[in-house]
Amino acid sequence: MTTNNASNTYLSSKVMTASSQELTLMLYDGALKFCNQAIRALENQKTVEAHNFIIKTENIIIEFMSTVDTKYDVGKNLDAMYNYIYRKLMEANTKKDKQILEEVQGYLRELRDTWKEAMEMSKVKKAVNE
Repeated sequence: MTTNNASNTYLSSKVMTASSQELTLMLYDGALKFCNQAIRALENQKTVEAHNFIIKTENIIIEFMSTVDTKYDVGKNLDAMYNYIYRKLMEANTKKDKQILEEVQGYLRELRDTWKEAMEMSKVKKAVNE
């Protein structure tokens, strides 16, 4: 088995056994990774590569937008945030603007860190109640 195949098998296994909370965290991590790769590509004047990484980031944001529950205020706020991030990604892609991507990266990092903290708090609460 090649290293790439082993890596893909591991990732596939990780995704298939992850909880919905862990999958969300993986998506945030992926969005951050792709956004960072887009920034690095722009720094190296690789605009096609940057475009592809921005599209990958956009696709993750679209996934978040399609699954957010807007019945409650927190969902409405998340939906507005995802829409803002998506628009900024489109703008960054059109203008090939690293600063816009850095702004998006900051928001993604904050959302990811908040999600991870909520997961940890949920685990602690569950452990206390058992």
